[in-house]
Amino acid sequence: MRFSKWHGLGNDYLLVERAELASPLTAEQVRRVCDYHFGVGSDGILEVVSAQDSRAEVVIWNPDGSTAELSGNGTRIAARWLARRSGRGDVTIQVGPREVVAHMREGHEVEMDVGEVDVGESETIDVDGETIELTPVSVGNPHAVIRRDNFDRTELLRLGPLVENHPRFPARTNVQLVRVESPADLVVGVWERGAGETLSSGTSSVAAAAAAVAHGWCDSPVTVHLAGGDLRVALQDGKARLTGPAQEICVLELSEEFSL
Repeated sequence: MRFSKWHGLGNDYLLVERAELASPLTAEQVRRVCDYHFGVGSDGILEVVSAQDSRAEVVIWNPDGSTAELSGNGTRIAARWLARRSGRGDVTIQVGPREVVAHMREGHEVEMDVGEVDVGESETIDVDGETIELTPVSVGNPHAVIRRDNFDRTELLRLGPLVENHPRFPARTNVQLVRVESPADLVVGVWERGAGETLSSGTSSVAAAAAAVAHGWCDSPVTVHLAGGDLRVALQDGKARLTGPAQEICVLELSEEFSL
């Protein structure tokens, strides 16, 4: 079985076409392949259900075997894969009910019209003996944006799993710790639902930027500075456009000994 391995600012995915599989992937198979010690290692798998001309349908798997409603980096990767395959500069990726139109830019850059972003009212939850103020945001998938004037990786690793699994979010949530650097810049730490700490996340960047603009912390467009690099988010009329790189690392084939 052949996979291609890609990354978007260090957020790495394996991409496979369902036509290459004997049967659709299962959660257990995804967990085995994504394991960094006993498998290939990945932040998730992009399973291309169908691809025709400039349009593809993709299932996005998290490394714990759950599926994601959307992934900004994963969708950008799938878009660049499809653009190269089809020879088109503009492609459409369908993830569940959401269709994302992507435009290829110079180099490895991909600009995506992500669609509607819903920013909720700020609220508080109790976490580990602390009252946390957060802004819930939906980018097709759930996010909890938490502004912190100062935070470090230790705080992200502590709060991330606690907020992800808080009773307030029965389906769990992605978590962003956000520091406002300027009206055009955010520093964001990402704890991704089903994956844990990640170097980069497209939908998390959109969620953080949308919350920042809604609260008046920033003006659009916003540059989001992540551990793996920078993404750019533009917001207008409740919709978001996300720009950043997607790059192929290698093509690999699973050994017969590693049977799925």
